[in-house]
Amino acid sequence: MSVDAQFQAPQFDTVHHPERPGTHGDERWDPITLKVGDDTLTVTNFSHELPAPSEVRDRTRLVRVGQNNPYCALPEDGWHALSRAVVHPPALTAQLLYQSGTGGSSLIEEHVGGATLRSGNGRVWLTEVFPLVQPRIGQDPHAESDPEIEGELTGDTAHAMLVYRFRDHDHLRGYLRQTIIATRNSNKQYDESILSRRITRAIVAHVARIEFSDGSEPIYVLVVRDGITRVVSAWGALCGDQATPEEIAERAIEVLLAEKPARRGADKPLTQRMALGRQGELDKLRASFIAGLSGATPAEESIRIGQSIVVPAQIAVGLQVHPGSGLPPGEVFDDAVRSILSSIHVEFGMWDSAAQNAEIGSRALKRTMLDGVTDTTGISVADVYRLAIGQYHPQHTPQVFGDQTIPGTPLWRTVFLVHYLTRPPVFEVMKKHVKAIAGKQRLRTNTYAEILGPITDLPWRLAKKQTLRQARNAWGNGGVLTKEVTDADWQPVPCSDFTTLVEPAASGDLDARLTLAVAGGIALITDKLLTRNVGSAVGITVPFRADVDDVIAGLARADNPAGLLLLAHAANRFDADRVAVNSFTDKQLIKEGAEDDRYILVDVDLEAHDGIARDGAGVPRRLDEYTVVKLSDPQRAAQEEEGRAAADDTAPKPVLDQMADHRRKLLGTLTDAQEALTQLIRLSQTPEAAGAHPLGSRREWAKLSKLAVKVQSTIYSNEPDLDSGEEDDDAA
Repeated sequence: MSVDAQFQAPQFDTVHHPERPGTHGDERWDPITLKVGDDTLTVTNFSHELPAPSEVRDRTRLVRVGQNNPYCALPEDGWHALSRAVVHPPALTAQLLYQSGTGGSSLIEEHVGGATLRSGNGRVWLTEVFPLVQPRIGQDPHAESDPEIEGELTGDTAHAMLVYRFRDHDHLRGYLRQTIIATRNSNKQYDESILSRRITRAIVAHVARIEFSDGSEPIYVLVVRDGITRVVSAWGALCGDQATPEEIAERAIEVLLAEKPARRGADKPLTQRMALGRQGELDKLRASFIAGLSGATPAEESIRIGQSIVVPAQIAVGLQVHPGSGLPPGEVFDDAVRSILSSIHVEFGMWDSAAQNAEIGSRALKRTMLDGVTDTTGISVADVYRLAIGQYHPQHTPQVFGDQTIPGTPLWRTVFLVHYLTRPPVFEVMKKHVKAIAGKQRLRTNTYAEILGPITDLPWRLAKKQTLRQARNAWGNGGVLTKEVTDADWQPVPCSDFTTLVEPAASGDLDARLTLAVAGGIALITDKLLTRNVGSAVGITVPFRADVDDVIAGLARADNPAGLLLLAHAANRFDADRVAVNSFTDKQLIKEGAEDDRYILVDVDLEAHDGIARDGAGVPRRLDEYTVVKLSDPQRAAQEEEGRAAADDTAPKPVLDQMADHRRKLLGTLTDAQEALTQLIRLSQTPEAAGAHPLGSRREWAKLSKLAVKVQSTIYSNEPDLDSGEEDDDAA
């Protein structure tokens, strides 16, 4: 990247002129043109000065004023961490000043479910803000587990901060690296915008104490809760347009985790040594910035530092818990912050659907836990919550559900989670919280299934990332939540071999049959052998169109031994750490080549001694989605196949049959349209789209909108009446 010489170096011996509008003192905001590869951008607000280092007395006064404000709630070490992070402490101190009788202070007040959150506006150093938990990518496959997060209390008083507990320093380092790289790869990049005009929209941040399970000293820092993409982009702008996500992460971690050794005989705590380390890194950047201004034109490095080093922030400093909030004091702050973030990113759709579902599901389950709900067996929702979000590993499943006969595997973890989260005492409370968080008046079963998707796939997200999107789409199409699974009074049957459940299931054992439905259904969905099929797939990939939960219900009928056997073999062969050959098309297999680490899901044969279908060479036949759907309803599959084969020769169907066909066709067409719209929006958010609108020109949008409104109006105006005794599927 090169810099055009449009910047005039400051003249320190010239006569002072009055301030220009929009500038401060002798700041010169002359435009600069940067060449980034083949493109150019204009820097509109570059200043030849960085903010001066803050004075000790100013930081001390901020700490003192904050502690004396009854509307604020931070421990002393938290105030010191905040004072170090703020670029200009007196500006925040002015907001913190408390005057009785005037409403307290100039802090921002946000009222969220049972609490008031108070924040101040300021500018913070990029080198002081830690990008930790990123909700946008929380549902994605990752190697590093999330830290334990809890509130901070003094007695019964909740502080406006959280405690993040990592295993050790390597866990913190790895987690920072993971967040930065994943954010860089998954989200938009604002580097050019930041270089052009700096970060303009404030991030949301708060103080946190980072603790370590290995007994290492804790540290107090400022963490980003909203705006991690902006912060990571600022590091990208600082590092240069050729820097890889890995290089950006290493540079950020080098600064954030820097530590200045204490002098011999001095006994400074780790949090202070690391603060001094970050200050030292900031001083190095300041020196590089000044060195780049020695010529007539500012150096590229100076421009990058000047435009990225300061970040506007809204910083939480106070929390007031109202009576009847319904949450323990230690949970209120985190829930308040998450409520604010969700109101932005869930209501306005800035997170993708999987990220929204993961956020809604985890918050709803946490609120259910805090409600103290238990089922008839006395299982603790708190333990279920920790298992669901990954704080407990799958091997803890027997302890969580109080049954040592349960295998501690990822599949059995998911079977018991699905069962537990669909029991009436838990399900009703979960539905209540999901509707409250998502702002829904009604909650369909398939919507609830879609929310469970990111909870169920946590153990195999990384190993099976190739099929993750299709599996989550299948959960959104009903998943394994058949009507019997959600409504019947049943209990999973632990076993080491699922085929042992086939005979009792076929003999009418409800527990055995629904255990096969859930376990086998999860295996089929996860390995992409049961997907949300679309219109073009009928007759090719599947014999007929059906929702995922209907297919599983058909396979799990007591009078369908082949379907039960298929579910059993699918569950037996499922491996959370590997991918199935069946998950790939022939073209994909040719492209990727042979791998010994894959496993095969097999077709079934009721006449074979082991129930496995084999070819002439005795090799097990590979299961495909067509067979899965066909075995769920062999009679319908045969009729559909015959109908397609003789479509041109047969007499017209009865009117009622034609109407049923057209309803299926309409549903399929609308499903295809929804899928196309989802893909358009996804593609429009990629860098290659270069800002192209997903729905094309205004004329194209108007045509689509007019047709969609017409279809919606026609469907809405032809709503059928409820039959006597029929229950509204949309009812909450």
